[in-house]
Amino acid sequence: MSVTTPSKLQKMIASGNFAVTSEVGPPRSADGAVIERKGNLIKDYVDAINVTDNQTSVCRVCSLACCIRLKLMGLEPCLQMVTRDRNRIALQSDILGAASFGIDNILCLTGDHQSFGNHPQAKGVHDLDAINLIKMYKDMRDEKKFKCGEEMTVAPPLYIGCAENPFSDPFACRALRPRTKVKEGHAFRQTHCIHNYPKYTQ
Repeated sequence: MSVTTPSKLQKMIASGNFAVTSEVGPPRSADGAVIERKGNLIKDYVDAINVTDNQTSVCRVCSLACCIRLKLMGLEPCLQMVTRDRNRIALQSDILGAASFGIDNILCLTGDHQSFGNHPQAKGVHDLDAINLIKMYKDMRDEKKFKCGEEMTVAPPLYIGCAENPFSDPFACRALRPRTKVKEGHAFRQTHCIHNYPKYTQ
């Protein structure tokens, strides 16, 4: 069970309401107005706005900067964090930075392989995977401890989430990974709005 955080998204889900989130992609340039424009387009239709983290392995404005911009607009951002591009030091540093701006919703992801993006020669980091990331952030929040075991004075009050595609292959193993994520401490799970129902009934 998740601890109580300042997250508005958590309050909505805890109240039994069906929460709707939408994803926005940052621009491939330093034009910050793009994320403001996208936020204003959907703000009246969603409960929180996910900001992707260099989706499809294409270099873009960082998710953290865009989430800060949305937060300053009075919107409810959800910071996506992928393990592809950062080691555990950077992953912890970024989350402390997010929490210092009142960004509480975190979506833990592994990330698309770099060969799909515009820098296919880049090396993936993958110091942790998404499951390890969930556990690390939970320990930072609940135990006030860094991955190395050192303690911190102020813990980040994170509402920790993950993504799940119940129809991806290998289909027979799809139930195992979400079960592990639950065990490690995620509090909410996001899925795509369109599902492959024929595959589900096979």
